[in-house]
Amino acid sequence: MIEFQHVYKTYETHSDENVALEDISLKINEGEFVFVEGHSGAGKSTFLKLMLMEERPDKGRGRIIIDGRDLTKLRRGKIPYLRRELGVVFQDFRLIPTMTVYENVAFAMRVTNISTKTIRKRVPFALSLVGLEDKMDRLPDELSGGEQQRVAVARALAHGPKIIIADEPTGNIDPELSMDIMQLFEAINKVKITVVVVTHEHELVKDLAARYHNRVITLAHGHVVADTADPRVAAAWGGTAEPMPVR
Repeated sequence: MIEFQHVYKTYETHSDENVALEDISLKINEGEFVFVEGHSGAGKSTFLKLMLMEERPDKGRGRIIIDGRDLTKLRRGKIPYLRRELGVVFQDFRLIPTMTVYENVAFAMRVTNISTKTIRKRVPFALSLVGLEDKMDRLPDELSGGEQQRVAVARALAHGPKIIIADEPTGNIDPELSMDIMQLFEAINKVKITVVVVTHEHELVKDLAARYHNRVITLAHGHVVADTADPRVAAAWGGTAEPMPVR
């Protein structure tokens, strides 16, 4: 479903080059639930931006394939079609404050040219999946942080994506609600949707991985230094298959 093949990403600065990712190779299979963890500066944000085509790899240095599409060869006009297959959940929710819960979810569907008839069916269903069908007429500021994140999850689900990508989804909610959001992703994964959660919350990842046997990929300084699906990765770095502590 997602494959990185020897991917490099370098950012030019005024004085030198900053290598964000160096020779990243990994494969995430259809239906997997994977955590990508690491400390600040590990390369998580770049990894995410490459999947969303907000950035491209260094020219001629790697390939990224998502659902059979080679992103390094994908024309700009085809990017919206790729993004229809991705549901994205952001740390800061990105809800439109003047729109109701229903309107926020519906708006995300309209911009991908989904018909009004389909929207009327899917929005209530998506909100029922996250337990918010009774708050469709509320504005975002009338909801708690956890509820706002649930709206963001419903919005990501509404157009029927094959992949859900979550960027620090528990970063702006109370710690006691973090497990609830993660369990929601577990439920989503059970209906054969591939889930990728990018986070720095090592302890939460450790608890969930132990409970649900999730795969954990650890990034550090632009490299994959551990992958619980492949202990050889950590062994090559002189470690173990356990995720590295987040500093």
